[in-house]
Amino acid sequence: MSKPTTKSKELKIIARQVVTINDVKKDPRKIKLLHIIGETKGISEKALQYLIYYMKESGYDLGYQFIMLGNTPSSKELHNDIVSLLYVGLIETDPRRKLVVTSLGREFIDKNKDLLSEDEKQKIKKLVEELRIKVAPIDTEVELSTRLRRPSRRKRLF
Repeated sequence: MSKPTTKSKELKIIARQVVTINDVKKDPRKIKLLHIIGETKGISEKALQYLIYYMKESGYDLGYQFIMLGNTPSSKELHNDIVSLLYVGLIETDPRRKLVVTSLGREFIDKNKDLLSEDEKQKIKKLVEELRIKVAPIDTEVELSTRLRRPSRRKRLF
């Protein structure tokens, strides 16, 4: 008699470093990123990639390396920092798939006001306001594409 064949699924393990809020506190780049997300009051990850790229072009470099995929700037480092901030709960994704600062994130910013100078905060605020016009269409595109992908909740009667 032959043995029955069994199907197994391959388990893929991806190693990620564990990040804590203290690690974020020690990383000026993540703190600046948190402030930028806070200034936008909600932004998609794609639009955030563009925003940070445009900020770099304007002379405010956070140190992210970008590659251009077609006409789209992409940074793996930036994506990893976003994932880290999501992991520790300082930001979250709202139902419109936009990154927003959580209440814990706002509390973190309030408690650690001295980590960024007032000059730095003003630079971030000014650049976000100037570049908001350039990234708003990207945000709208992401929002519309998520709406189109969702199935309608209404049941058809006919």
